[in-house]
Amino acid sequence: MTETTETKDAADTAPAVPARSFRNLPPVPESEVEITAIRAQGAGGQNVNKVSSAIHLRFAIRPSSLPDQIKQRLLALNDQRITKDGVVVIKSQVHRSQEKNRADALQKLNELIAGVALVPKARRATKPTHSSQAKRLEGKNLRGQVKSMRGKVRD
Repeated sequence: MTETTETKDAADTAPAVPARSFRNLPPVPESEVEITAIRAQGAGGQNVNKVSSAIHLRFAIRPSSLPDQIKQRLLALNDQRITKDGVVVIKSQVHRSQEKNRADALQKLNELIAGVALVPKARRATKPTHSSQAKRLEGKNLRGQVKSMRGKVRD
């Protein structure tokens, strides 16, 4: 299968909110996000040395406009992007342009929040079916027969 790569607008790449979410959360307002352009790392020649195309995004969880339950879940999350002061730090330097890296960083932030907003579905306890129990017992019986054949031959 071949995939075609197309250029998409930032609106097209917005993460879809899962069906079982806490609430259909709007994207984080950009007024609550601190975005800084920095020089990217790695290969890239003259462009990477001259242009600040990488994006460093900081989002303070506690003073944000998110619901309190989501704030608590974010702060309890064991993610290396969240500091002990309750600030989400995301760095994006995948693309060569600053605009694409900015959209990528905002998308990562929205995906992180949407993932925390998911309410896990409660597990319903089930019992093994009759056929699965019979199959298990048959396998145990066959294994026992194989092991009994390993003993000494009796006349």
